[in-house]
Amino acid sequence: MLERAHILVCGGTGCTSGKSNEIYAELSKHLKENELDKEVKLIMTGCFGLCAKGPIVVVYPDGTFYQHVKPTDAEEIVNEHILKGRVVERLLNDDKSAGTDEVKSFNETPFYKSQRRVVLKNCGVIDPENIDEYLAYDGYLAYQKAVTEMQPQDVIDVLKKSGLRGRGGGGFPTGLKWQFARDSKSDQKYVVCNADEGDPGAFMDRSVLEGDPHALIEAMMIAGYAIGADKGYVYVRAEYPIAVRRLQIAIQQALEYGILGNNIMGTGHSFTLELRLGAGAFVCGEETALLNSTEGKRGEPRQRPPFPAVKGLFQKPTLINNVETYANIPTILLKGADWFASMGTEKSKGTKVFALGGKIKNTGLVEIPMGTTLRTIVEEIGGGIPNGKRFKAAQTGGPSGGCIPAALIDTPIDYDNLISIGSMMGSGGLIVMDEDNCMVDIAKFFLEFTVDESCGKCTPCRIGNKRLYEILEKITKGEATMKDLDKMEELCYYIKENSLCGLGQTAPNPVISTYRYFKDEYIAHVRDKKCPSGVCKALTSYEIIPEKCVGCGLCKRVCPVGAISGEIREKHVIDPDKCIKCGACIASCKKNAIKK
Repeated sequence: MLERAHILVCGGTGCTSGKSNEIYAELSKHLKENELDKEVKLIMTGCFGLCAKGPIVVVYPDGTFYQHVKPTDAEEIVNEHILKGRVVERLLNDDKSAGTDEVKSFNETPFYKSQRRVVLKNCGVIDPENIDEYLAYDGYLAYQKAVTEMQPQDVIDVLKKSGLRGRGGGGFPTGLKWQFARDSKSDQKYVVCNADEGDPGAFMDRSVLEGDPHALIEAMMIAGYAIGADKGYVYVRAEYPIAVRRLQIAIQQALEYGILGNNIMGTGHSFTLELRLGAGAFVCGEETALLNSTEGKRGEPRQRPPFPAVKGLFQKPTLINNVETYANIPTILLKGADWFASMGTEKSKGTKVFALGGKIKNTGLVEIPMGTTLRTIVEEIGGGIPNGKRFKAAQTGGPSGGCIPAALIDTPIDYDNLISIGSMMGSGGLIVMDEDNCMVDIAKFFLEFTVDESCGKCTPCRIGNKRLYEILEKITKGEATMKDLDKMEELCYYIKENSLCGLGQTAPNPVISTYRYFKDEYIAHVRDKKCPSGVCKALTSYEIIPEKCVGCGLCKRVCPVGAISGEIREKHVIDPDKCIKCGACIASCKKNAIKK
């Protein structure tokens, strides 16, 4: 029976935290009450991408996009939209930049217009827990094409021609990596997926696993065929319970359908897949540390060479890519290398998925062609900076990346351009900052993260980053000298050049890039003992402006430490010795009489 409507409910982690499971249950209940459960198909999908508007519900065939839906809205959606054909206007996307007061279809939303969804093509479209829906969207056809129409070397040649580069951060040519693994001689080889997504604010791989897990399985099967491996492992963070559960369901379904296992589709190729749960160590995102952890050892990086393609998991040749890299493979095989290479720039082909966060209106998951400018991401897709604030910088690559200042907002985003300006692609986190962010504090935040996450194996990373963090602490407390800035810069390059793995080698990047583009802020902290953004508490003071104060007493009432004195209708005063600089007084003052 053909359904007359489909209702899609976002089942990604963000919307699930907003009770999308309850929304689904309520919609199901009201559909049954109205005897519509046979006519209307209700689907829990993966992430739609526009997390700022979640929980999201989309109704087809018209594609009506409902935002900020609550469980209590389910009855109205069923009664009004499904029964009477009337759109629930109050739940429509209210993005005014679309040129209308409300956006009925999510395709009309500026957030999606500049995107090109390749990796995310099935996310928010299919039920990730139903293999039949993946099959209906050309699922496993790429694998079938590879094993029945192509030789293993043909598959690798297509990837080389496509120009696909690894999406895990380094940007190494994928086809070349597969070639190394194929050329290694061994009685056993392995295919490994790095799903240990550890960058603060990054959730690209998680969303693919939650919304399209079979794409990863299919890609790893293709990789197994191409390099001569019959065993695969997915190393995934245990903090991703929805992704883990859907992967487990997808693997079980593939086994039941005979898609995984021995002599798949009668082709003679065999492939099995297992999950390995990581405990959340950031260093295990480094491929050799990941291999150690997969083997049950301490997650520490290995000396390279030998590289994993020669001696990897259990000392056997191993191919490792991350989730996003694999997710491109089936589409490339089906549509061709030329199709993929037509997107992007000369040296950075295809699209890139970013987790867009920070001081931006449209936080969420975006997929853009390589070469799209940062301005397009911030102003068009992201909707600009909230509250009329000024864009100051964007951090790409997480703790391993660097800051892009406002002066470079028209920089095309690709591997080489980002490196040339002192940043890097990383796995795809993109944090937007406004004029209220202190860049010294930002550098300290990321460095504190890497200090905590260092495995401690090599001295430059273990000790060097700790000393570097101590210098930043001195700067933010107003205790540093100009000589400390010179020492900081020298230490950054020593750590980069002498650390064992990528974690240590890239840890100083946030410091180097912020010092390069915001040196005046560092100098203000050191020489003037001031934080221009008013973030560093040790260098910040609060003062009531006498001519603006009307003596209402609001600030005095909210002060948690009694640092404000003054009678009603008299001028109030802040005692700097008692003030803990919490900002409660500024938030309460309706006359803007308190300056920071």
